Amino acid sequence: MSAQPKDKSSQKPALRFRGRSFLALSLAPQQPLDAWLADLDAWLERSPGFFQGRAVILDVAALPAIDVASLRSFVADLDARGIRIMAIEGGDAGGAGLGLPPAIANGRDSQLPVAAPPRGKPAPPESTTLVIEDPIRSGQSVFHPRGDVVVMGSVSSGAEIVAGGSIHVYGVLRGRAIAGIAAQPGARIFCRKFEAELLAIDGLYKSADDIDPTAIGRSVSARIIDDALVVSPLD
Repeated sequence: MSAQPKDKSSQKPALRFRGRSFLALSLAPQQPLDAWLADLDAWLERSPGFFQGRAVILDVAALPAIDVASLRSFVADLDARGIRIMAIEGGDAGGAGLGLPPAIANGRDSQLPVAAPPRGKPAPPESTTLVIEDPIRSGQSVFHPRGDVVVMGSVSSGAEIVAGGSIHVYGVLRGRAIAGIAAQPGARIFCRKFEAELLAIDGLYKSADDIDPTAIGRSVSARIIDDALVVSPLD
């Protein structure tokens, strides 16, 4: 008699473990926490929804003395602001225990990935620049964490651009421009006509109220100089 084929439905599925790589934003609070949260609230007021749907790591390296109860309360404060912490890094977070996000270690600032070219004919370098031909309208958000963003038109009030590298706007910049999130302090922001609500590079930011009013309506460049965000006219 021939052997009967096994019923595939009775076979157990293979157990597989696969590594995944995701880009996460890192929040690094400092004491006093009340003042830090006040600054965060000011940021969220000017850039609502910035953290929505984005993975966030809480780096507590600057809070070595924080206890579990205070850490749990602080994570709840962030959650109330719509910031969901997926993991905690730094300090003694490994002993945080249940009721808190898991602890991780050996995190690194994000950089543009570099892959070894295959043998034989070298592949052309992959472009990391996102070019947008259409204007960015109010309520729209552009999130490009792997390189520069070039906008050929204008950016409306209430719109947002987030880039791992630099941002170039060839029209009017009225919304929010956030550059250098991939740990690139050398990133810059350029626009032909400056009317922005908020600028930020590598975590340093300025709102319209903090910028010299003589820059309004002019071509400007923003960059970090001596750990400060500097906005300079180009004309």
